[in-house]
Amino acid sequence: MNRPDLIEKTQEKNNKRKNKIRFYYSFLTIVLLICLVQIGISAFNNITKSISYHGKIKKMKALNQQAYAENQRLKEELEDFSSLKSLEAIARNNLKMAGEDEVLVIINKPQPAADSTDNKKNVKHKIQKTQKVQKTQKPAKTKI
Repeated sequence: MNRPDLIEKTQEKNNKRKNKIRFYYSFLTIVLLICLVQIGISAFNNITKSISYHGKIKKMKALNQQAYAENQRLKEELEDFSSLKSLEAIARNNLKMAGEDEVLVIINKPQPAADSTDNKKNVKHKIQKTQKVQKTQKPAKTKI
């Protein structure tokens, strides 16, 4: 009877050892699967971020080129406005100024009739201003 008990004990030990090994391997398998899933998620996130960053870089380069072109255009305008003739043209057109031999005439266009009484007052006020400006202007000199 000693023999069968020994065989049963060894079989039980072997079964326990196999169960421990199975548990150990299944635990390692689960841990490895979790690691693989984590690596996959990280790779996916990195790829999507990389794609979005490349898109942002393209947009920034296009914006940079537009800003550079605008800067060049503004530099050219600055050079154009630096000349005396362009300053005189700006003064004539925008600031309603006249040269030495010129008479300034301002023609007011009537605005749409939103409120007839306010509109009449504004027109009268503008006409009075233009008359004052014309009186203070020097008359044009004629060259012979």
